[in-house]
Amino acid sequence: MGPLELADVERAARARLPAEIWDFVQGGSGAERTLAANRAQFDHCRLRPRTLVDVSGTDQGLTLLGSRLRTPIGVAPMAYHQLFHPEGEVATARAAGREGALLVAGIFASRTLESIAEAATGPLWLQLYWLRRRDALAALLERAEAAGFRALVLTVDAPRIGRRLRDARNGFAVPAHIRAVNLDQALMAASHRAGEGSSGIADHAREQFDPTLTWADLSWLRERSKLPIVLKGILTAEDARLAAEHGVDAVVVSNHGGRQLDGALATLAALPEVVAAAGPNLPVLLDGGVRTGTDVALAIALGARAVLIGRPVLWGLAADGEDGVARVLGLLQAELDDTMALLGRPRLADLDHTAVARPTGFGPAAPATATSAPDRRRH
Repeated sequence: MGPLELADVERAARARLPAEIWDFVQGGSGAERTLAANRAQFDHCRLRPRTLVDVSGTDQGLTLLGSRLRTPIGVAPMAYHQLFHPEGEVATARAAGREGALLVAGIFASRTLESIAEAATGPLWLQLYWLRRRDALAALLERAEAAGFRALVLTVDAPRIGRRLRDARNGFAVPAHIRAVNLDQALMAASHRAGEGSSGIADHAREQFDPTLTWADLSWLRERSKLPIVLKGILTAEDARLAAEHGVDAVVVSNHGGRQLDGALATLAALPEVVAAAGPNLPVLLDGGVRTGTDVALAIALGARAVLIGRPVLWGLAADGEDGVARVLGLLQAELDDTMALLGRPRLADLDHTAVARPTGFGPAAPATATSAPDRRRH
């Protein structure tokens, strides 16, 4: 019997991975409070199903930054997929294409941008960290555009890496045979060395990430690429308004999977204020803690245009390569389809705030009346 839920895939992946790699993917920062809160926030929400609605057909499709997607479930940017399967990001790209899902490739991908693009049959975005070496960034921008990537996702919550204690205790470093092949290897050297009580990931970030990044630097990206710019790591209304003022094309509500500031807001808790502040023309995505199709429906109902899936994709990759990733994405889509039908909300546009009962930690509930109209601006 194949997996019936993501927990089945998680167990299969854990059985296959070395302990230090399992800790690398599963761990958060500090006491891992935000890591736990991301998941717990979904458990605090309850849905309000409508009845006597024709749900003989459901439609998860949407258009995002000009690309038509079969589902609002995409793949979040993550480094070094070859830690989990020899084909790495190429297998992930093929699986995302099979499932009609967006793929956001990471700057520290272990396969070339060109090979990922060649394997992909769906939309591709490229995630960036702001490196001290702007020439390295500029070269990536040129290659991404030439390969057919459709947007740039700048991670803005990592001026330095959070205290990831599991990695520090393990002295984790990226194995020598797995490399971030799209960057100069001299630039990546520290990621392969681990000092006592630290990790190669943290040491590399201290050496190569530029902590001087400000809103003014976004103009540098605009001057060098025609691709839309997405900011990943927005958790507050203040930053959402600034993103809109600076002409950003979309934002991702994200706390880096609980791997940066421990004690930061859970992403689902932050979502409503970001959506309200972003205004009608700035799409908002979400990642962090999504483990079921019902979680996806909750995020969409609270204003997200789409969600990005992180760790479960790597579980699928470790468990069964391309087919494992496709199963993860397929399970979530099937669960979302069931949720939409049982909610009496057969289209994404029908998933608005009236689908959610007042959740713990979200402030006053929006009025849910028979005349409430769906929030059409998201679709």
